[in-house]
This record gives sequence, C-alpha cells and structure tokens, in this order.
Amino acid sequence: MARDTLTGSRIRERRIMSGIRQAELARHVDISASYLNLIEHNKRRIGGKLLLDIAAVLGVEPSLLTEGAEATLIATLREAASDQRDGEAEVEKVDEFAGRFPGWAGLLAENRRRVGTLEHAVQTLSDRMTHDPQLAASLHEMLTSVTSIRSTAAILADGGEIEPEWQDRFHRNINEDSARLAEISRALVQYLDKVDDASANIGAPQDELDSFLSQHGYCFPELETAPEIEQFAQTNGQGLSAVAGKMLGRLAERYASDAAELPKDRLAEAVEVHGLNPWAIAQTLRADPDLVLRRLAVWGEALGLGPLGLAVCDASGTLLLRKTIDDFPFPRFGSACPLLPLFEALSRPGQPIERVVSMPGQDEKPFRAFALCRVLMTEDPRMASLSETVMLIAPLDRAAPEGTQPVGVSCQICPRERCRARREPSILGAEA
Repeated sequence: MARDTLTGSRIRERRIMSGIRQAELARHVDISASYLNLIEHNKRRIGGKLLLDIAAVLGVEPSLLTEGAEATLIATLREAASDQRDGEAEVEKVDEFAGRFPGWAGLLAENRRRVGTLEHAVQTLSDRMTHDPQLAASLHEMLTSVTSIRSTAAILADGGEIEPEWQDRFHRNINEDSARLAEISRALVQYLDKVDDASANIGAPQDELDSFLSQHGYCFPELETAPEIEQFAQTNGQGLSAVAGKMLGRLAERYASDAAELPKDRLAEAVEVHGLNPWAIAQTLRADPDLVLRRLAVWGEALGLGPLGLAVCDASGTLLLRKTIDDFPFPRFGSACPLLPLFEALSRPGQPIERVVSMPGQDEKPFRAFALCRVLMTEDPRMASLSETVMLIAPLDRAAPEGTQPVGVSCQICPRERCRARREPSILGAEA
C-alpha cells in the first residue's frame, strides 16, 4: 500500500491516542461520522482544508498525517524482515504498520539496530581476541607467571623436608612472580580500556593510524594542492606515538603524490562519464588503475558513488590500510579471508580483477570488488621486487547475481563451515 494512501490510518491512530471519539472529530470538522469512517479506512482521499482542520483538532502537524513514518524507519523494518529466517513477514504492509503503529515500528527498528550493533561488537572483539599480538603476548606472560607460581607452591605444599635456604628462595620466587603477574594484569586492563577510546593511544601504531584516518574520513583537502607534508605530519601527529607519526608522514607523501597525479576535478569529470568503472576511468585519464582505485576511495562518496571501502596489502598479505564500510569489515590483525579478490590479485600482477562478493549474514549483502596488484620493480637483480595490491569495495544496489563469491572476515568469526578455504573452526558454531 502506498504511503500517501495511509493518511486515514494515521488519522484514526492519532484520534484514538488523543481519546477523541469518531463522531466528536467529525462534528469538529463539519463532516458526517460515516464519511470520516471511510477516510479512516483509507477508502476516501483527503487533503486541502479538511486535512488542515483534522490536524488542528488532533494537535499535530499535517505532514505527520500525510508522510507518516520516515523513510529510514521503513527501510530498517524492511531490513529486519529480510533477516527473518523462519516464517515470512508481510513486507508489503510495512508502510501501513509503521503508519498505524509508529511506536511499535520504532521499537522494532531500534531493536534491529541494537542487534546489529551487538553483532558488530562480537565480531570486533572476536577478531581482537584472535589476532591482537599485544593481547596474545600479555596472556602468554600471564600463563607463564601463573604456571611458575603453581609449580613453586606445589613444592612447598608437598610436605617434605626443605632446607631453610631453599624455602627462602621459593618464597622469593613466588613473591617476584606474583608481583609480575599483578603488573601484567594491570597493564592488560589498561590496554583493554583503551579499545573503545578513539582518542587514546591504543597500542599498535597501525591501530593509532587507522583511528586517525577514520576520524578524518580518510580525506585530507589540505594535501590536495601545494601540500606542506612535513607541517601536516607534525600538526596532525601530535597525539600519535613516534612510530605512528612516521607512518602518517609516509601516508601523507603517498596521498599528496596521488592528488598531484590525479586531481579531484579530473577524477570528477571521468566519474561523470563512466560512473563506478575504475578501469574505464584509468584508460580515459591514462592513469595507473591502482591510483584510480585509491582516489575513488577518497572522493567517491563526494562524487555521488556512495560509500566505498579500500584495502591495501603487501606481498605477504598483510593489510597496510583498511577503510571499512558498513557490512564489509576488514580484520584488524591479518588472517583475512583468502577468497577476497585482494589476495587473488596477488597471483595475477597487473591484471585487473573484478568480482561480486558477499559477506556472511542474514541477508548476504552483495558488493562489487575491484582489485589490482602492482609490482614495484627493482633494478638490482639480486633483490626481490615488492608488490602492493589495492582493492576497492562498493555496495551492490541489486540482488546478488549468479556466481557471487562468498567471502568472510576471518575463519574464526565466519559461519561458512563448508568453505573450501577454511583454515580453522569458527567460534560461532553455525553454518551458512
């Protein structure tokens, strides 16, 4: 049912909420109760002065009766319906439901958003527990200290004869190990407390850099024209560690170089002609395709292409840069899905890769992936060449076509049990 035909339903719900009888409302606006009944059951269109009079009696804005629930609420309810595994919701009546019961509709939409937030938190924490090197090192030190304390305590509790000198040594060992365990625990708690603090130094330099880039939307207009790279790095790196500051400086150099080779204006002209077709854009502008992928990740949304994600890795598969978008996260500490086109491109240097992929979930949202591996040659035959792969990710605005490649984040938090590339069991314990 179209939204503009639900005005009557909204009038009825507002009238009931206000405690006004149908006959009373009809009398106030000078129409018959039977005619109002037809309006409230969406059997008569309404507008003009009559709508204004009814809105005035009900004490609401006329737009609230004609427009009803916002489009975002309707979209959220439709997403919630698509997530349903058992049974089918009456999707065709979602507009009517939101119009007649805005409170319940808002509650369902909010619960859907909360579930999505919690699922994302579980995914992030699982990824961190699995791959965070600092966390793994801290837990290893804790287990080592606990094992040492237990072994020494077992000797003392054995009840055998122990010389006083050895007893003192064992007591001293327990005291030192306990102090070290307390210090490790305190440092671990402080480290975990910083996980959700975007402004804090969150441990690894890569984390600091990722947090900084995310806060600025990966876009730096001051580096687009005549950039002062050293000044930029000094100004923006004040809250970063020394290592993260140097990483920011290198990134700023790369960003400024990309901007000089492919200015935003030239990119905008090509996007207007070709849309989201990086290979055609690169050919038209006579630019390197990997350069086009990086520039689209910076300016694509501003140019009307929607949100675009970006991942960059080296020949080892280590992610050097992660620009995530909704429903397509990248792992923070390596061990990414080997089926990503990002890694497929590593085995095909110089060959453009384009795939439609889908992340696991209730609705299996499809994405377009564009990837290219570029080999950075060296003139010394004794030295290995370096490779860098760039992958651009864009949501697909239609249903997943046949041949869509299922991918995931990492094996431990991917529910695809039958995946041919699985390396280890999933902690989710579900199949997809």
